[in-house]
Amino acid sequence: MAEILLDEGQLKEILKKAILEIIKEEKEIFYDLLTEVLEDMAIEKAIKEGENTEPVAREAIFKMLDRQK
Repeated sequence: MAEILLDEGQLKEILKKAILEIIKEEKEIFYDLLTEVLEDMAIEKAIKEGENTEPVAREAIFKMLDRQK
């Protein structure tokens, strides 16, 4: 088996092209993954913000949700 030698720049370029090709070919999977990451970040932010607020009764939350329908 022949050995292939690449410098750092060549390897970086090959990896970039491979990643872009995967994204293009698997748009739906990539979109789902990105969406999930963003949702997780939003939930983390909401939890951190919630740690600095007063607790709210469960019933109050459901009343507010019912009014928004």
